[in-house]
Amino acid sequence: MSFRYYPMYLKGNPQLRVYLPNFWMKLLKPKENDPKNLVTFKVPVQMTDWDIRNYLEKIYNVPVVGVRSQVKCGDIKPAQGAKYLIKDDDYRLAYISLPKDKEFNWPNLFPDKKIEEEETEFKKFKKAMEIEQKKGKRQNWSRHRVPSWFGV
Repeated sequence: MSFRYYPMYLKGNPQLRVYLPNFWMKLLKPKENDPKNLVTFKVPVQMTDWDIRNYLEKIYNVPVVGVRSQVKCGDIKPAQGAKYLIKDDDYRLAYISLPKDKEFNWPNLFPDKKIEEEETEFKKFKKAMEIEQKKGKRQNWSRHRVPSWFGV
């Protein structure tokens, strides 16, 4: 289910040719004991199982065997520094079953090699910054009590 109202067309304006639903789907990391062909999404409560299936099949061309979903209540927490409670929005967990020959692999966004390269770059940068700070701390005795930014 989504808003079925298109923006008003005025003569001379281009027509809206692409229909984009106003839904969001957040991919959740699979648990260790989940099967490889099961994918979990966090979706809004207004989205039905049929909407989820159509969204994945039509927009992303993902073959869907089955869709199961359940509504979860949002967390209830005390407001910081106040005497009332705040409830987060409810959401729906959608469990998508893919065909048995397909499997979902969580993408590795931070490979170990890149992390090591970034750490070495960070160490070099940190060392260069320490050298620059030491240079800045040196006092020019001919210009006693004059800030360094005041010079030419």
